[in-house]
Amino acid sequence: MRADILIVGGGLGGVAAALGACRAGRSVIMTEEFDWIGGQSTSQAVPSDEHTWVEQFGITRSYRKLRNGIRQYYRDNYPLTEGARAWGDLNPGAGWVSRICAEPRVSLAVMEAMLMSYRGAGRLKVLQPYRPVAADVEGDTVRSVTLRHRDTGNEIVVCADYVLDATELGDLLPMTGTEYVKGFEAQSDTGEPSAPCEAQPDNVQAVSVCFAVDHVDGDWTIDKPENYDYWRKYQPHFWGGPLLGFTAPHPRTLEFTTRSFTPNVDDDPLAVDADQRKGGGDENLWLFRRIAARRNFRPGFYQSDICFVNWPMIDYMDGTIIDVSEEEKAKHLKSAADLSYSVFYWLQTEAPRVDGGQGYRGLRLRGDITGTEHGLAMAPYIRESRRIKPVTRVVEQDMSYAVRAEKGAVNYRDSIGIGMYRIDLHPSTGGDNYIDVRSCPFEIPLGALLPQRVKNLIPAGKNIGTTHITNGCYRLHPVEWNVGEVAGMLAAYCLEKRLNPHQVQEDHGHLHDFQRELTREGIEIRWPDIAAY
Repeated sequence: MRADILIVGGGLGGVAAALGACRAGRSVIMTEEFDWIGGQSTSQAVPSDEHTWVEQFGITRSYRKLRNGIRQYYRDNYPLTEGARAWGDLNPGAGWVSRICAEPRVSLAVMEAMLMSYRGAGRLKVLQPYRPVAADVEGDTVRSVTLRHRDTGNEIVVCADYVLDATELGDLLPMTGTEYVKGFEAQSDTGEPSAPCEAQPDNVQAVSVCFAVDHVDGDWTIDKPENYDYWRKYQPHFWGGPLLGFTAPHPRTLEFTTRSFTPNVDDDPLAVDADQRKGGGDENLWLFRRIAARRNFRPGFYQSDICFVNWPMIDYMDGTIIDVSEEEKAKHLKSAADLSYSVFYWLQTEAPRVDGGQGYRGLRLRGDITGTEHGLAMAPYIRESRRIKPVTRVVEQDMSYAVRAEKGAVNYRDSIGIGMYRIDLHPSTGGDNYIDVRSCPFEIPLGALLPQRVKNLIPAGKNIGTTHITNGCYRLHPVEWNVGEVAGMLAAYCLEKRLNPHQVQEDHGHLHDFQRELTREGIEIRWPDIAAY
């Protein structure tokens, strides 16, 4: 098969890249190895992590269209209460982690709708479920990528002028010989205050296999998981108690904190204030990542709230899945799933209740919400990818408030987007605790999307030129979308102008022209400077 642009990976970055390239009139093939496109928001079951000002500014126009589309889908198809229907910034789940917590199928439906016209016009072809297995490279140019069907083993070779790596782990980087890094960089290399003395390439953030639960009458206890006894005794040295428990380090202070858990707490969803400046919102785990608040809907429509479990105790720290054999990767992903089942079983049978009892046998695993028969999320939640060795590397001191203070984050001449989140690193496979650093609103430099050598491969997700540290604030939903959208537009722009991406970044005239195109398409490249005029 052949297209102008091949996008390997259909997560948030891949979907946004397809939109950006298709809007520019290019033929696109996008692949995805799971049954759902949308990555973090859908198959990985993670409500959107966003900054405080997301309802006013700081995201791309198409990402705002996605968020507005999710809200409109609820208004068009769900029996909302009058109060919820009138809520302009409707938060269907009234979760505390995000201003818009929603069921993954709704996010999926809206993303599919955003792509539908391009598929109908023949401009976009989506190959599912396919994953990359090999690449043909000539010099500094990727000629083609071989894709294998997940179930049948059939293979397709796709040739394209530009290849975008939107996979969750940067799978194309080793296949194409593109230079990359992984894990912790050394402080002597990056100068980052939070980096270790020596590089630790196999020390990466934990993966998590999320799942959805509700709480209804009856006994829904699952069989005791095979490795439950192992996980029941598991206690990281920095944790403050067993991993299967409500006590864990507070990400920002590292003090041992005990969270509460109260199924179907009778709160007012309209009173939820999901403002990340006020804390992470995980004090009550039931409310933290709730995706359906029953009181937002007609009385009796939902038997229970529905919550995503992406909590500290499901972080899998026993090994990395990057640059290991397929057998080793499968072993770790199975163990991560075993941990999640064990957490769920512990919640059902042993978790301490406020009334002095143990366990919540009315907890029900909602595989129908995550689209699986096994009950867990369709795909593991990947926080950290391989990362290109870029033209411009983003380091901690570029946006750390402790370093930059009131100067704010570094301004890049080649900014192609903006983002904001605390530098938020989960425990890692090397046995490290949380790293959480106050961050300034930052820009995304085009140079971070450019490999130093390879000319026609563009990262379109978490595999851009950040470090282990700065990945902690560049990995979130709106930034991944922004990166992907720009990657798709960059490839289309280069085809139109007969340039390569490095020429666009290096030449002031070309860069200014491309940035003007981004702005015209609703991509904010500078944070607002609000002052009298």
